[in-house]
Amino acid sequence: MTITPCANGPLLVRGDMEILDEDGNPVPRTRRTVALCRCGVSTIKPYCDGTHKAIDFRTE
Repeated sequence: MTITPCANGPLLVRGDMEILDEDGNPVPRTRRTVALCRCGVSTIKPYCDGTHKAIDFRTE
């Protein structure tokens, strides 16, 4: 598995992994590569929906 932070955007996670919600339940995924939200505003958390662009999310 690899995790790549995108500048001013999501974390791209590639490979075999399990994503769990806050209660420890598996979150369904259909792709081997997923984009995880870092801005906290996505409407499909934990996945990115592109909202970071609309709110001008910036990383250091």
